Amino acid sequence: MGKLEGKTAIVSGSGRGIGRSIALTLAREGANVVVNDLDTAPAQAVVDEITAAGGNAVICAGNVTAPDFGERFVGTATGEFGGLDIIINNAGYTWDTVIQKMGDDQWDAILDVHLKAPFRILRAAQPVISKAAKAEKEAGTPVYRKVVNISSIAGLYGNAGQVNYSSAKSGIIGMTRTLAKEWGRYNVNVNAVAFGFIETRLTEVAADGDATIDIEGREIKVGVNPHLLTAMKAMIPLGRPGTPGEAAGSVVMLTYPESDYVSGQIMVTGGGYEG
Repeated sequence: MGKLEGKTAIVSGSGRGIGRSIALTLAREGANVVVNDLDTAPAQAVVDEITAAGGNAVICAGNVTAPDFGERFVGTATGEFGGLDIIINNAGYTWDTVIQKMGDDQWDAILDVHLKAPFRILRAAQPVISKAAKAEKEAGTPVYRKVVNISSIAGLYGNAGQVNYSSAKSGIIGMTRTLAKEWGRYNVNVNAVAFGFIETRLTEVAADGDATIDIEGREIKVGVNPHLLTAMKAMIPLGRPGTPGEAAGSVVMLTYPESDYVSGQIMVTGGGYEG
């Protein structure tokens, strides 16, 4: 029996990287998982990996910034598994430049994916959670549910060239602390994990500076300059970036029963570096 046997989790952006590791870890602990990615293929691959290992998972592909995505995401969990216990707001990417070169579209795109999308998902989940909490209270069988929002060291301390991303990740901290106060009456623990430098496809070394990802037809430059990577490693007390598995571990531990009295907290996962 895993620590999350019978629980149902939704994880945005879980077809790749950290989100994939979160989904797999939740499933290993016994949770039913709704896997999301912008693209169907990577999300389906994670679902297949979970089910091949004897777990339960379904896909809910699509852009988290779509106006109806929150309802569809929550509805997939309740429709397929009969409830919702864990919400992980993980989806996102970066689109960097200094403020004087940043257009409104660049600002809006990053705020939409990192802040508005989690807001819509949590808003869609509220009726489901409040109804379940009321029934459990009347029956005398309280259940603790978990929300873990993903922030960043950039949201705590800022980062040059990332005014949009830093602002969004700072906003998710305010959302986390507010929801911890609003949803405590439902026995929901709401916390956030602020990542430092984690090795993913978005932070791979880009020696030629030409690495990009496609976000619905928009080519976004990604990757870290190798010289910057060397400097960053020198500033991390543990001497290296984190792995997706280590990042996932810090998120999933906040979904365990041992965290039932932890709420409104921001946990930094940065190898000792805090900006």
